[in-house]
Amino acid sequence: MSRLTLGNVIKVTLVVLFFYFIVLLVLMIGIRRKNPKVILEGAIYVALFIAAFSIPGDSALSTAAAFMGLGAMAVSAVRSYMLRDLWLHRRDRGRRQHDVTVQQGAPNSPMPAYQPTPAMAPIVPATDDLSSALAWVASLARQSKNQLPADAYVTVLETCQTLDAVIDAETRQPSGDARFEYELAAVVREYLPAVLRGYLAIPPSMVGNRQPNGRTPNQELVEQLQLLSGQADALHANRHSHTSAELTSTGNFLRERFGHHQRGGFDFGVE
Repeated sequence: MSRLTLGNVIKVTLVVLFFYFIVLLVLMIGIRRKNPKVILEGAIYVALFIAAFSIPGDSALSTAAAFMGLGAMAVSAVRSYMLRDLWLHRRDRGRRQHDVTVQQGAPNSPMPAYQPTPAMAPIVPATDDLSSALAWVASLARQSKNQLPADAYVTVLETCQTLDAVIDAETRQPSGDARFEYELAAVVREYLPAVLRGYLAIPPSMVGNRQPNGRTPNQELVEQLQLLSGQADALHANRHSHTSAELTSTGNFLRERFGHHQRGGFDFGVE
């Protein structure tokens, strides 16, 4: 799916205009997505950059420090591109979610405050398409925006974006990992919809009441969504590390199969 959107063009333009501050970009991405690992990584780049340019120019280490600072900028730029799924969104995500909503006959008005459902009723559409199921969850969150706490609403949409990137990668090149596929399907079909439906079934007048455990439904919702957001980030990282490992394995095979023929001319695989 294309990322050529007005918002992405503006973001990239700002990055180019303020390229001297590229070392801050990974840190900003991590803060925006509330991802501790990315925040730590970005903080390391910033610390290296500051340390490098804190060394006086007449010092014996000035040359090495300059290379370290420029290296931090270069690595930050490369990592920002690798993390593009977290800040450069795809063009047709919203349109796809709208199409799925229309096809499934979802109402355009917000859900009523209290909507009890049978215990065995399906919580997501009966379809094998994880993208459609995820779009349904995002559509439910948007319809119920006024009922959800602001932080929870943002977390749901960001989690959906991360999971959407994982599903797209699986669609293009299935990993073949049964456990990974199970975890991905469980988050999309069961855990995330169950948390939303459970909260929306509570009357608005009661979401601030403390339960026997001392926590309110609002607090429970925020915590559970943060846990699911962390799981989505873990799935995203696992999927891309799996792809990197596959590329390395292919490279090892090609080097072993054809590397020793490079100086001897063409090799047509005939022994």
